[in-house]
Amino acid sequence: MDIDAGLFSPVSAGTEVTALTSDRAYLQALLDAEAALARAEAGLGVVPPSAAAAITAAARTDRVDLAAVAERVRGGGNPVIPLVPLLTAAVRAVDPDAARYVHSGATSQDIVDTALMLLSRRALRVIGADLDRTAAAFRRLAVTHRDTPAVARTLSQHAVPTTFGLRAAGWYELAATAAERVDALAATLPVSLGGAAGTMAGYVGQARLRSIVDGDAASFVDGLVAAYAAETGLAGPVLPWHSLRVPVADLGATLALVTGALGKFAVDVLGMARTEVGEVAEPAGEGRGGSSAMPQKRNPVLATMVRSAALQVPALATVLAQSMLAEDERPAGAWHAEWQPLRDCLRLAGGAAATAAELAEGLVVFPERLRANLDLTGGAVVSERLAAVLGAALGKAAAREVLARATAEAERTGTPLAAVLAAEPEVGLTEPELARLVDPLDYLGAAGHLVDRTLGDRAR
Repeated sequence: MDIDAGLFSPVSAGTEVTALTSDRAYLQALLDAEAALARAEAGLGVVPPSAAAAITAAARTDRVDLAAVAERVRGGGNPVIPLVPLLTAAVRAVDPDAARYVHSGATSQDIVDTALMLLSRRALRVIGADLDRTAAAFRRLAVTHRDTPAVARTLSQHAVPTTFGLRAAGWYELAATAAERVDALAATLPVSLGGAAGTMAGYVGQARLRSIVDGDAASFVDGLVAAYAAETGLAGPVLPWHSLRVPVADLGATLALVTGALGKFAVDVLGMARTEVGEVAEPAGEGRGGSSAMPQKRNPVLATMVRSAALQVPALATVLAQSMLAEDERPAGAWHAEWQPLRDCLRLAGGAAATAAELAEGLVVFPERLRANLDLTGGAVVSERLAAVLGAALGKAAAREVLARATAEAERTGTPLAAVLAAEPEVGLTEPELARLVDPLDYLGAAGHLVDRTLGDRAR
């Protein structure tokens, strides 16, 4: 079989999350789900402890042929159907009597969904750790550059003065929020346990065959769900969720939020790293950012890769949201449509989080370029303040007319805006007074306080 080495997805190639979501990792998650079920049933007396031990011992990818599962999966439409006889054969080699307890009472969807939750939780832990790294780097940038002046841009144009620290505090808020969502979701991912059609009849039937249940099955069902959750480390759902696809839709929405939060940082870096802007640069690395045709270039490849992930995940998450339209008690097609998009979402979010952490930790900031760009308009960047001051004296309409005329002349002649305005008789302010009004450092609003409040409100 061909190996997916990541040629089409550089942002996720070679990352830890990609390894955690490989075909072999998925196979191991399926085996883990089968083994945990056997142990949970053994704890309730449905399966002999020795059989559960034998199933657990055989539930390893070196005991089950991955290629054989993959070659046969098309016949049944999901990997558990070919997996069960292969696992049964592996168990029989360890303990012949234990083989009949493999997949006891279960249906394929119980195992697939539980395995996907195991896989997702493992990936989310890595993603969450990288988001924490990223948030910590943003916090350091916000503290270091709390009062470093910069120009704020709205609709791509110079707007008013700001600070680089406030910009970094915004990145921090996004990364910290994303990390919190990931941690919360990882703690709630549930096992799947419903049997053929969500009634758990298969599990109850096996228990009755062994005289574990006589009459009301409520306590047995509740105990089995709790035991399975404990064995896997996942949460115990209130209902079987074969066609109640909130956990998968939640994963898509959360991973879209993660990549969107990191994508905002990436597009800001791409804008600030432009040659003519030059406010930041990506960390240097061997062979990083080179061009095949233009030797002088050092492309912002880290930000580019993060952005690429952020552009893809929302569309994939839409597939997961649409798959909530799962008919009846077990759906045909909607469930199957989730698997590949979910894996792609995990891989892209994992790659984006790892890449963003590297970028944030190594981002190079150039305060002198930030200040030079802030001064490009010669004071016009504080025209909002001038409009307020002059509007109070002249009226809004007259003030706007004076400012429009003065800024146009300042731009045309290269004369400082304060000098041009001082020559306007109706302004009534001296050039030193006007110079203070157009000083961008005197019009940073509450930027420093907002940085402090953002960083102080979070424990991360």
